Amino acid sequence: MKWKETALVAGQEKIAEGIHSLWLQTEQIAEEAVPGQFLALYSQKDSRMLPRPISICETDGASGKVRVVYRVAGAGTEEFSRLQKGDRLDILGPLGNGFPLKKGRKAFLMGGGIGIPPMVQLAKELDCEMQIIAGYRDELFLTEELAACGPLYVATEDGSAGTKGNVMDAVREQGLTADLIYACGPKPMLRAVQAYAKERGIECYISMEERMACGIGACLACVCQSAKVDAHSQVKNKRVCKDGPVFLSTEVEL
Repeated sequence: MKWKETALVAGQEKIAEGIHSLWLQTEQIAEEAVPGQFLALYSQKDSRMLPRPISICETDGASGKVRVVYRVAGAGTEEFSRLQKGDRLDILGPLGNGFPLKKGRKAFLMGGGIGIPPMVQLAKELDCEMQIIAGYRDELFLTEELAACGPLYVATEDGSAGTKGNVMDAVREQGLTADLIYACGPKPMLRAVQAYAKERGIECYISMEERMACGIGACLACVCQSAKVDAHSQVKNKRVCKDGPVFLSTEVEL
């Protein structure tokens, strides 16, 4: 079930260049959300009618708080970055399908860039052996939260920390293995993870990043190509906001 509500800003801080962490006090969403779902955040400007979809980073059902970590990428997110404690923000959520929580497996949790935040709540709730691999362009963020949940391996494009390269370079350099993969990040990263999982016959779930409009599956603005004909659209498409954002890697074509 999803709710639209006016949330109270519990706090916000800048945690890296262009990256902000926003805690929101909600009535229902924090208790209902599962790892991998997202929120739609609404601008107060009439000229920006469409909400901005932002992945959920953490939830605290006991206190009724939800955390989103986002990159300032345009006018909408720049507006959100100015929010302060005590401000209010219209939100809709939790939206989409989250990660299936498997037990008794050895898992990779792989996040790249702004695909790293969803790995935090997943790592907190996942009841299995895990290895967390986070890929950054340069400046690190959320490393303390991730390292508190399991072994953390870092990759950076410039080699300033951890492995020089991407998450797959870190897997190879460290000789890591798993029989289950959870991944979220830019499409080139997901394409590499998908190919790796297929080659080794590993069960793999990927969370896709796409531009969205309605966020609830009505407008078909965020479709991706699927391996099979979709029952809703009758073509090889799936709606990232409604059918995803998490898919079994064999369900979609990247």
